[in-house]
Amino acid sequence: MSAPRIQTPQRLDDELELDRSLRPRRLQDFVGQATLKEQLAISIEAAVARGEALDHVLLAGPPGLGKTTLAQIVAAELDVPFVQTAGPALERKADVAAFLTALEPRSVFFVDEIHRLQRALEETFYPAMEDGQLPITVGMGAGARVVTLDLPPFTLIGATTRTGLLTAPLRDRFGLQHRLEHYAVEDLVTIVTRSARILEVALEPDGARAIARRSRGTPRVANRLLKRVRDYAEVRSGGVVTAAAADAALELLQIDALGLDRLDRELLRALCEKFEGAPVGLSTLAVTVGEEPDTIEDVYEPYLLQCGLLRRTPRGRAATRRAFAHLGMTPPPEAASLF
Repeated sequence: MSAPRIQTPQRLDDELELDRSLRPRRLQDFVGQATLKEQLAISIEAAVARGEALDHVLLAGPPGLGKTTLAQIVAAELDVPFVQTAGPALERKADVAAFLTALEPRSVFFVDEIHRLQRALEETFYPAMEDGQLPITVGMGAGARVVTLDLPPFTLIGATTRTGLLTAPLRDRFGLQHRLEHYAVEDLVTIVTRSARILEVALEPDGARAIARRSRGTPRVANRLLKRVRDYAEVRSGGVVTAAAADAALELLQIDALGLDRLDRELLRALCEKFEGAPVGLSTLAVTVGEEPDTIEDVYEPYLLQCGLLRRTPRGRAATRRAFAHLGMTPPPEAASLF
């Protein structure tokens, strides 16, 4: 038996570099989100013409739709430095101060998962975003005093999968607020075709469409599936990704015609079989399938809602008639009144 393949740090670095190479670097190369792109392009062009920092930007939407990529593109289009962190990584006011005071003029400061910022830290951002100032408390007790530092003009780009968790004072300080939506199949075909060209994968048009249809409307998923289908094609299909090779590879990965994976179907099966279509609380559903509630709400639920397989009700999550049909099940008679 051959030794298992171990993910060495070098191999992980190579994989990350490969993922980065698939990301577009300019707004004109970014596929989909046409309205958002046009609005951003106008704002960027106006800011450049005035020689000012772009207004602060909030990017919302499910994971994998390109929020981080768009933030990097904004910095590239403005030709300014890009500084990145995440909400959970900022634990103290000193952490925020360290980032803000080190920014160069007109820099883009990207905070991923900004909804996970501690409430106390949000207040540090208010004067920085609004007035370009950072109040710092020096000393302790009765001798403490507040020193205000002037900050260079900068653009804060916040990314969130859960806009509802942002406080109104923070949300209102973003002059530009955009929401990314799931991608159409045609856009995903374009993305998969471009990625295949970068990866030097022999991809037929029908193969690209087969992958796009099962990508959950998400470019990150499309690129991940492309790499897995490439592996299958190299071993079983002469290295060419045809529609048949893509279908066979995705079936092996347990991804069905709608793009649902094993956990998606477990969620639906729990709702349809164990709870017979009746509403169930998110925490109960999470325990039933052995997953975190946040993961279900952020990663799985948006696509199931979009497909019309799941309903949100005041009493919890519930399966739809279409969910029963997708699983090949007949709704119980008592569930008829729930639809």
